[in-house]
Amino acid sequence: MRADHTSKIVGTVWGLLILNTLGSAGAKTIVPLPRSLIQMVTMGALVAAFALALLVNLRLRIRASAYVFLLTLLLVASVISSVHLESGFGALFRCARLALFVGTLWLLSRWWDGGLRFVRHHIRLYFAVLGSVAAGLVISPGAAMPELYGGRLVGALWPLTPPQIGQYAAVIIGLTVLLVVGRRTDRAGAAVVIVPSLVLLALTHTRTATLGLFTGLALAIGSLILTSAAARRFFAWAVLCGTVAAVAFSSALQAWFLRGQSQENFSNLTGRAKVWDALLAAPRTTSEQLFGAGLGDKSFGGLPIDNSWLAVYHEQGLTGVTLVAAIIIVLGGVALLRPPSLSRACAIFLISYCAIASYTEAGLGDASPYLLHLAVAACLLATPAAATPLATPEVPGRRNPRWARKSEVT
Repeated sequence: MRADHTSKIVGTVWGLLILNTLGSAGAKTIVPLPRSLIQMVTMGALVAAFALALLVNLRLRIRASAYVFLLTLLLVASVISSVHLESGFGALFRCARLALFVGTLWLLSRWWDGGLRFVRHHIRLYFAVLGSVAAGLVISPGAAMPELYGGRLVGALWPLTPPQIGQYAAVIIGLTVLLVVGRRTDRAGAAVVIVPSLVLLALTHTRTATLGLFTGLALAIGSLILTSAAARRFFAWAVLCGTVAAVAFSSALQAWFLRGQSQENFSNLTGRAKVWDALLAAPRTTSEQLFGAGLGDKSFGGLPIDNSWLAVYHEQGLTGVTLVAAIIIVLGGVALLRPPSLSRACAIFLISYCAIASYTEAGLGDASPYLLHLAVAACLLATPAAATPLATPEVPGRRNPRWARKSEVT
């Protein structure tokens, strides 16, 4: 199979994984889509992704990856917690979904070489998702910014929530900025991605995504300052423009950040703190403390948990929390040990973004966009595979076989 054909299939597999993690719950769409139909599409995308990945990797060649290995251990912990059916048969279904997700990542690990291939796939595919959001906004502004969500931008063609849209926009903005700083893309092409994504991010009023974007970019560009003049210039201009904007538009920025909420509502994180306190206060058996209640819909008492660590604790117990913490620590540790490079900076951005978002968003314990972001980081931190020599080395006093001499010529 030709290399360009294989690359297209790998990109298709990545797109199908992204489709699977878009979810089926969100705002009302212009054309009502039954949730069962959306779930059938997303699960079909995951099955297709696994089948295509297997097609291009029939010999099951994989690369050692601490990230996917830890995800496999998390899958085992999820199965152990779900077999008791405390969360119903849906828990086993979610385990099967996670197994296909992790299996697909193992098959794709063959192409994890520290390059920017998956970064470009990530940007293109999430930009296409944002394109559907923008199209929904143009077709029906009322449906795209409903009063139910306080006038925040949602998906009017596919049911996407404001935090989801904000996350996708923030991630591709950060990665595209880093490609510009690393001179791996032209500024005109980057502006086509960054400007509309910034507009959509602003319309979502998503504070977590905005904080993750700026903090992640600061850490990523900071890792390049000593070795890149472009990074130093960008950092200086960013600090200058940020200071001017903070002074000139302080009241507007404060109003955008508060989203019309009272100080009390803002201090308890829009009601999240009440759910967290109730979850931590709930009685648990020793088994539930160690392995959780099984994979669920990331809710407690009918309300969303909106915290990755507490969601993992509730569903996979302390074992799951330990494994998720190990994923973040291992990826972060490897990134710190790598020499400065654009790949390292992109990985630092993704890891730091996911770590920040984990405080107010769930997703690190199940198949989700956050695990795909971390998979791209793992790909960026992988070392290139050693080149296979074309010819057998010369041995003193012994002639190489004819095939070896021929390979030297070719």
